[in-house]
Amino acid sequence: MKNIVLTVAAFYGMTAVILGAFGAHAFKKILAVEKLSSFEVGVRYQMYHALALLVIGMFFQFSNGMERSAAWLLMAGTLVFSVSIYLLSFADYWGVNLKFLGPITPLGGLLMLAGWGVLMVYFMKTKFS
Repeated sequence: MKNIVLTVAAFYGMTAVILGAFGAHAFKKILAVEKLSSFEVGVRYQMYHALALLVIGMFFQFSNGMERSAAWLLMAGTLVFSVSIYLLSFADYWGVNLKFLGPITPLGGLLMLAGWGVLMVYFMKTKFS
């Protein structure tokens, strides 16, 4: 589990840097201002959660369900949230109707919130020396 979390964290971090660079340069020329702003929100949340997953992966042993659940919820939530925002940002440019993704984005946010909630409960219950 540790390897999975650290690999996903590195992948999320790497792709956030790549997408952020494209957003700052190439995508600025093809996306409307509000679409680019949404795209940047997806990149920002992806990077925040890449860093959180990196810390979780480094320090957790994943020996209990709460540690594993928090990691899976954060990984899944980040994927659903950010990717749906990326796709919605490009829908007009591609000329496709992706409005069905609109309700999916908040589900990704809920998964991330659940992951942070599990972490909070875990920290409240765990005795650290």
